[in-house]
Amino acid sequence: MKSDEYWKEKLTPEQYRITREKGTEAPFSGAYVDNKESGDYKCIACGHRLFSSDTKFDSGSGWPSFTNPMDQKNIVLSTDYSHGMVREEVTCASCGSHLGHVFDDGPVDKGGQRYCINSCSLDFEKKDG
Repeated sequence: MKSDEYWKEKLTPEQYRITREKGTEAPFSGAYVDNKESGDYKCIACGHRLFSSDTKFDSGSGWPSFTNPMDQKNIVLSTDYSHGMVREEVTCASCGSHLGHVFDDGPVDKGGQRYCINSCSLDFEKKDG
């Protein structure tokens, strides 16, 4: 468990607000909303591998969306009752960073899940070749 001071030094103010204070970025503002490159999306805070570009799709929501994580063990789901809603929060299993939420309105042929993830919570590692 790292201290708030550690995270404030490691992350930008916006990354800290989203990952440590469970914030969200404005729709269509994130760096990875329209990213079409092949690679892996990792936790911005700890580098834990979370999602593959192979599962990314354009949901029209304004946030990077994925049909499933690289491995279910890489994330933690918990019920979020904030803002007068009931949602499933997605956090990094390694460091506890808030990533976003998962919804049941994703592509039916890919399992029906839409992992709606903040770009600020992610780092992208492009695949060679």
